[in-house]
Amino acid sequence: MKKAIGYVRVSTDKQAEEGISIDAQIAKIQAWASLNDYELIHVYSDEGISGASLNKREGMLQALNRVKKGMAFICYSLSRISRDTIDTIQISRQIEKAGADLVSLSEKIDTTGASGKMIFNMLAVLNQFERDQTAERTKFAMQFKKSRNQAYSPIPYGYDRCGNELVINISEALTIIKIKEMSKAGIGYAEIARKLNEEQIPTKKNRLWQRHTVYYLLQRSNITKELVSKEQKN
Repeated sequence: MKKAIGYVRVSTDKQAEEGISIDAQIAKIQAWASLNDYELIHVYSDEGISGASLNKREGMLQALNRVKKGMAFICYSLSRISRDTIDTIQISRQIEKAGADLVSLSEKIDTTGASGKMIFNMLAVLNQFERDQTAERTKFAMQFKKSRNQAYSPIPYGYDRCGNELVINISEALTIIKIKEMSKAGIGYAEIARKLNEEQIPTKKNRLWQRHTVYYLLQRSNITKELVSKEQKN
């Protein structure tokens, strides 16, 4: 009997509840294996992990290491493999080099023949297009809200949400000004983070400051002394 490896993924808890859950994906993979006389050795999973990057998905990496010649690599859909065209094709090539077949249940395709390979590559490109469109719409919506000083998620450091508006958080804004002044004085990001932690000034999520936290805050923040002074007067 031929052997198969299964792979399932959901990117968020909400997707697990409202979309196709891990258990539902596994059930469909098991049904296909049984119907096609494959012994399903193991089903690897990545839960709560985006399909945008391959490197962070331990389940996928384990599945790829396990697949061997003559086996089938079964997934519920190509979007579960990845939403990045390069990663998707890379995974396909790795499975092909191992001498195994790729089976995607939703699209009803496999890579045992030339037509299956062609369809696979076309769908990988379409998945990338869908992801790019979603990212573009999200970016546009956030930029529009930001231009109107409306709240968007996540709420940036230095602001609080008031209804659908963003209002300056005076305490955090003063910290931003302090960070900017230290940076202008030539103090490095790591040293700034250390000073903030020493003074027990928390981040937005009440965590310790890190070098990268300081860097991204300086890149994004447009709070100035004039804005804080105006807010204090109000």
